[in-house]
Amino acid sequence: MRTVDSGTGTDAGPDFDESPAESGESGEPTAPPPSRRLLVLCAVAGFVLGGSVLGLLWGLSGVHAGALDDAVAACQALDRVGELPDTSRDAQPSLTPGLSAERLQRMTAARALSAAAAQVNANYQPLADHIDGVSRMVLSLHFNDISGQRHLTEAKEICGRI
Repeated sequence: MRTVDSGTGTDAGPDFDESPAESGESGEPTAPPPSRRLLVLCAVAGFVLGGSVLGLLWGLSGVHAGALDDAVAACQALDRVGELPDTSRDAQPSLTPGLSAERLQRMTAARALSAAAAQVNANYQPLADHIDGVSRMVLSLHFNDISGQRHLTEAKEICGRI
């Protein structure tokens, strides 16, 4: 006689005998398998929480440090431009002194770095505004611009506090 195993649906041989533990005939009720829902829920919650904390820490660590580094680099570039001629006291400056190409590039770099720092952190906006004023004076070669000289003084003062 052939029997069919109800669990797998396959034919069982004639010497197939079902153990009492598998058939549930032992008289003891069997406990249902533990639910995996709680385990999966805890794993997903841990993953979301861990990813959120990691993202928050990563986002907060780089923003202000980069702005500070840019502001310091802008001040260093402004310092490396060197002394700018102050012709604002001359009634009629004869020849406007020129600057070398490398000094002009440092001035442009200081302007770009201060703008980048201000874009990330608004606390550096006054520095960016003053360096921009100095840059406009330098690039136009109008060293007799009183507001440009004032911007230079203010920018150096802010750089001294950073």
